[in-house]
Amino acid sequence: MGQGVHAMLAQPNHDELARQEFMLQMRKESIQVARHGSRTVYEQRVEPAFRRAQGRPPRDRHELRKAMERDFYGQFSGALRLTQQEMMWDSVGSSVERQIDDLMVTAARINKGRKRGSLRLDPTLEIPRYIGAVDIHFMPGNYDTDLQPDDVFAGALYDRGAYLRGMGGGGPLLDNAGRSLGQWLKQEYPHFKPRRILDVGCSVGHSAMGLLAEFPKAELYCIDTGAPMLRYAHARAEALGVPVHFSQQNAEKTDFVDGYFDLIVGFAMIHETSTKATHAIFREARRLLAPGGLVLHYDGPPWNRMSDFDAAVHDWDTHYNAEPFIGKVHDLDPARIVADAGFAKAKYVDVYIPSALQSGGPRGTTGSKPGMFWFFGGWR
Repeated sequence: MGQGVHAMLAQPNHDELARQEFMLQMRKESIQVARHGSRTVYEQRVEPAFRRAQGRPPRDRHELRKAMERDFYGQFSGALRLTQQEMMWDSVGSSVERQIDDLMVTAARINKGRKRGSLRLDPTLEIPRYIGAVDIHFMPGNYDTDLQPDDVFAGALYDRGAYLRGMGGGGPLLDNAGRSLGQWLKQEYPHFKPRRILDVGCSVGHSAMGLLAEFPKAELYCIDTGAPMLRYAHARAEALGVPVHFSQQNAEKTDFVDGYFDLIVGFAMIHETSTKATHAIFREARRLLAPGGLVLHYDGPPWNRMSDFDAAVHDWDTHYNAEPFIGKVHDLDPARIVADAGFAKAKYVDVYIPSALQSGGPRGTTGSKPGMFWFFGGWR
């Protein structure tokens, strides 16, 4: 299953595609090495050695990870994961650089035409430190770097890079998480028909547009802090004929009026924020929800739902993959986060939702159930 083509997609030439396909296979191999090979090494060599030295097994993911890092296989596994990640972005970046002028022209042409959705940018918006201080998962320039006026580079890089990083599991348009959520909502709550939907931390709108496909009568609003991501997202949505209202805002405090939305969602964005921001994002969601509205966030489940080994493998990203908040956020109690934001305990939602794609979804994702997305949140 290849990536869906649209007017804004940076399409690789023969040599670029060969390089990207190589990186895709290398990613699959690095995951096998990190998760399956490492488990065998841990069980047969690292854990017995730790017991002999300490008289007990590792107490938690921290001790387990450090023990693995003292073993050559653990060092090799980590180096392979990091090298593959950087090379993957490089393989996409060179392709985007070759086409960036044409992509800019295409975006400008789309914006001059009759638009279905809208785009609002705020050049005065202060980028939160938890976003601006690092290139998250080593994506060069992160989400918010403008390389030139009206830049779309970050969005183009993310669109193709996310497809490769997810190994195609998100579907041709990378909308599997949104479609999965929408289908589950229609099945479990057939009378719930949101009029307005908000996606916070939308990147280029992949998942949100999948959700809109399941609720086509709803108005879809998407916010993010990265201007180049939003410019690309808007042009992409228009090229695909989907009406979306994008705006550059911080999910901790938006300019929408109280009770404006019936459904607020986030797709794998909570782990890229700080503990303080996570609480603020849920408080803001409660303010924005209409009575009977719902907020749901998809992310990795808490550490205490994983084995120490799985938690240690996933926690590697905290220390080495430029995602410094994963460890802290997954230590939080999701039910407490929602309750502290003012939601009634009885309205808390904690659910694994099946993937809409038979072969898609976060299969193999450490800590997740194969083919399932974990969402948590609450009803207003």
